[in-house]
Amino acid sequence: MMLMANTGGWSLYFLVAVIPGVLLQTDNSSIQPSPNFELPSETHIDQPVLHHSESVPPIGTYMLKNHVGKPCIKATMGAEYIVTEKKMTWYFNLDPSRVRIDGNCSKEAAVLSLTLPDRAANLQFNFRKENSFFSVTELTAQISPLPVCQRCANKTYSGLLADDKLFTAAIGQSFRCKSENLLEMSSELKIKLVPLQMQAFTLPEGRYGEEVECWVDINKQVIPVIVGAIVVGLILIAVLTFLVIKDRRRGGYDRL
Repeated sequence: MMLMANTGGWSLYFLVAVIPGVLLQTDNSSIQPSPNFELPSETHIDQPVLHHSESVPPIGTYMLKNHVGKPCIKATMGAEYIVTEKKMTWYFNLDPSRVRIDGNCSKEAAVLSLTLPDRAANLQFNFRKENSFFSVTELTAQISPLPVCQRCANKTYSGLLADDKLFTAAIGQSFRCKSENLLEMSSELKIKLVPLQMQAFTLPEGRYGEEVECWVDINKQVIPVIVGAIVVGLILIAVLTFLVIKDRRRGGYDRL
């Protein structure tokens, strides 16, 4: 028994000698970290990873409320960052489950900001109300991804679209575009929004109002109709021409 006790004691003294910052408590024979001993801490910054190939961005719905708790901005979209670096194109999709929603609303101006943790990526829409319409007058974007190559340095890609009236609709209505919106933010950064639906300032019960379609969607609906009408017209002209020629040939012969 004495041998085991001594062995345990030597083990404890060995631990004290080898591991700095360990304090031996003699009253209860327990080993605890010294108050001056700090465990190593890891600071992890979650940077986006760019990919060579495109994929369909996940669709998220983002809603912002004003100071009295009423919805003032609602946006549904998938967002893709397109980065050009060293004459190559890279892609990153915004993950709605990791986005922090921020911003503010007033009577004639509103801001919707979508940000990833550590500000690794951000997308901000500035809305303006003019008369009975709203539109996005400024769009900013930035992304700080992991370097695209081993010897590449950390770099932030950013861009700004200003003095534009994007996604315009009447107050109480929602702007909707099923086709992709490719927006050039800078020479190195583009933003693709697809599909897109948004409404600002007036959102009764947080629901979208009557939809206003974008011109691209309207053209996609109208062009097939026009092409179909042209084809039908050409067929009718061909049939009528054939019948007229046929009748003339019949009238040009007399019976014997």
